[in-house]
Amino acid sequence: MLIISLVVIAVLSPVSTFDPSWGSLDNRPLPEWYDDAKVGILIHWGVYSVPAYVSEWFWWLWEVRENPKVTKFMRAHYPPFWTYADFARDFTAEFFEPNEWAKMFRDSGAKYVVMTAKHHDGYTLWPSMYSHNWNALEVGPKRDLVGDLAFAVRSYGLKFGVYYSLYEWYNPQWLEDKKNNFGTFYYSQCKVQAELHDLVSRYSPDIIWSDGDLAPETYWNSTNFLAWLYKEKANTVVNDRWGSGTLCKHGDFFTCGNGFTPGIEFPHKFENVFSLDDSSFGYRRELDPVNVMSIENLLEKIVTTVACNGNVLINIGARSDGVIPLIFQERLEQMGQWFKTNAEAIHGTRPWMNVRDTVSPEIWFTQKTSVIYAFMRTWPESGTDEPYRLTIGTVNSSVVPQVSKVVLLNTPLVNLKHTLSALGLTIELPKLSPDYSARWVWVLRIQC
Repeated sequence: MLIISLVVIAVLSPVSTFDPSWGSLDNRPLPEWYDDAKVGILIHWGVYSVPAYVSEWFWWLWEVRENPKVTKFMRAHYPPFWTYADFARDFTAEFFEPNEWAKMFRDSGAKYVVMTAKHHDGYTLWPSMYSHNWNALEVGPKRDLVGDLAFAVRSYGLKFGVYYSLYEWYNPQWLEDKKNNFGTFYYSQCKVQAELHDLVSRYSPDIIWSDGDLAPETYWNSTNFLAWLYKEKANTVVNDRWGSGTLCKHGDFFTCGNGFTPGIEFPHKFENVFSLDDSSFGYRRELDPVNVMSIENLLEKIVTTVACNGNVLINIGARSDGVIPLIFQERLEQMGQWFKTNAEAIHGTRPWMNVRDTVSPEIWFTQKTSVIYAFMRTWPESGTDEPYRLTIGTVNSSVVPQVSKVVLLNTPLVNLKHTLSALGLTIELPKLSPDYSARWVWVLRIQC
């Protein structure tokens, strides 16, 4: 009887196991939650938020590149003996309210949040025992920032992930292994593998966003870690930065470098990661509003990415005191206004057979069962008192047997006049522009 019970349990509770090889790992099905989510927020926050100048690469620009702007800044504002480590005491996070952050992210329309648990400077935002006196609990804010945000984000119904830099600019073990042409593994075994397992054990991240993989994947022991991770966490997803040659080749989703936009349906799930600040991922004090992505361009990136089988990961930088700059808050609020009306055309959708139209190429598409969503980035006008007749060429009688209803998502009760033919779907658009909440990108729901 006991044997039968064990067999039944085994059948009802299968455990997916993978070999530590890319051939096996690449066959893992993508957890559906990630494909449905479409929109995430990435937060760059750390010691570099204290000088808050030029970019999150401040330390490297200062000591390796000897960037003229950075060296001039340091001479003007800090004494000669000042070190990068001295900035940590002023990384206070005194105004950090994780629940306020989480609510803002949820209201923006995002479905997941990724936090920089560790950037290339090696400072960890959680109490890593492998980063002695260089973590947020021991120096700086004296709290577990990763844990605080993870709890808040999940309490608002969002998924939570961690960004983790594999290499560290000045870690002696890393530099020694690099000097040995990665024939030794002191840093990768004693630091990286230990911290990755620690992050998984503490926070069960829904995403592990690896970066800084400037060594062969065999050095990082990537396939062994991922085989273990996939067995332990069936719904956790990872990106494609796990060693030289893995970019755009291995991972649950590909990034293919920052700002990747294929323009056509991509055969593998991808993520377009970009910053609202066009020059930095970290907060910088000299930020000019003209360097911040407009809401029009932001929504265009979301639409064109999702249409091509991608997600977007939108980066913002936070100040050292835990405040998100108002210009970033404004963009997220505007994004949320648009999503209140148009979320159904993004979340849970899949690419249509054509990502954009042929007759009206400014129109992009997504789909759900029996529904096509058409995105218009400009509102056409006829120039006369007559209504504008929009023709969508790829939605025609040869590919769609019938169209029962066409509505604008911000006026869903008004069935727009339309005609389906071999030449396409012609729709009479209302004379007046739709309301404020949808003014940046308009969405047609085409019921088939």
